[in-house]
Amino acid sequence: MISRVMSAELAEHVGRRVTIAGWVHRRRRLKSVSFLVVRDRTGLTQAVAAGDLPPEESVVQVSGTVAAGAQAPGGYELVSPEVEVLAEPCVPPPLDLYRPVVQAALPTVLDHAPVALRHPLLRAGLEISAASAAGFRETLDRLGFTEIHTPKIVGSATESGANVFGLDYFGRPAYLAQSPQFYKQAMAGVFERVYEVGPVFRAEPHDTARHLAQYTSLDAELGFVRDHRDVMAVLREVVAGMLASVRRRAPAALGLLDVTLPEVPAEIPAIHFTEAQRLTSSGEPDLSPAQERWLSEWARREHGCEFLFVTGYPMSKRPFYTHPDPARPGYSNGFDLLFRGMELVTGGQRLHRHEDYVRALAERGEGTAAYEGYLQAFRYGMPPHGGFAMGLERWTARLTGAANVRQTTAFPRDLHRLSP
Repeated sequence: MISRVMSAELAEHVGRRVTIAGWVHRRRRLKSVSFLVVRDRTGLTQAVAAGDLPPEESVVQVSGTVAAGAQAPGGYELVSPEVEVLAEPCVPPPLDLYRPVVQAALPTVLDHAPVALRHPLLRAGLEISAASAAGFRETLDRLGFTEIHTPKIVGSATESGANVFGLDYFGRPAYLAQSPQFYKQAMAGVFERVYEVGPVFRAEPHDTARHLAQYTSLDAELGFVRDHRDVMAVLREVVAGMLASVRRRAPAALGLLDVTLPEVPAEIPAIHFTEAQRLTSSGEPDLSPAQERWLSEWARREHGCEFLFVTGYPMSKRPFYTHPDPARPGYSNGFDLLFRGMELVTGGQRLHRHEDYVRALAERGEGTAAYEGYLQAFRYGMPPHGGFAMGLERWTARLTGAANVRQTTAFPRDLHRLSP
């Protein structure tokens, strides 16, 4: 590898001659002097240059002496530099990456994502996403979970009907997995506590600011629970751990985007679905986006909290594997976590006895034939268990205040977009 010093490390090398490497972020020519601003993964370095300067987005290696510079990014610059061009762009970038704001519409950004994502503001959202995923893993590792990796090509489209992507699997029909739900439940019978970070696919023709056809799902499943409240307690720890990781790993990104991270109380407030209906004057069996926004504002006013659990959704709106509330069988031991006006996480307690699955499927007019691989685990004894799933891109959009989930997705796939 090239022996180099990163931009964020210049303060440790004042008076020494060092080498940096990165992309030409900006060229500035004044009457008596010129400046070359180089961007690497940790920030910007200014070099006091002479002669011809390579164009923006050229890849360069610059050797020079580190000196204090009040006007330089980070307060330090390179003087008496020697510039070596490692690669030059064939064409100018489609937007000015050196400008402090992104002066391009979202379609332009998405069409030119490989270069547009180099803009510090766009990159910052992805840094926060990465720090969030790291916090998810760290927290669950600490709580005794095991990371698993499950198939994304499956043989049946059983979880939620026809909203799946079909494909030809060596002459047989197959589908892209909508979630790792069935597999993570089975693996809870192996490791008791499991999690997965991976892609899921939804062939739903949504064209909204909150939906994608492929997104990254943060899934967890845990055994030996009393009910869904044990799952909610683990989720609270996970959310707090993700935020702590973002604070620790991505402070510069938070500053660039002017993000204020929420506080997570020791116990996130919760209301039953029937109470949510009463508060929003709704008789519907689910919550609309407008009702989610209203309830989030209510939680902020009443509890001073940006998070709110809504529990006990009607069984008619929950998957067949959801455990009903023993005291109110028409309602579930399931929940959603709302955050800043939007449903962020869905979870709950699952059925764990084989006979309960047979009965639940029969009540829906289905047999067990399509679910044989899934039900196999329950024939051999499964503990009471539950889990949850969170979309990483939606979490990051809520956290950063992005108006569209595509702003926090590197290469989004949706109803219209299949490239780049």
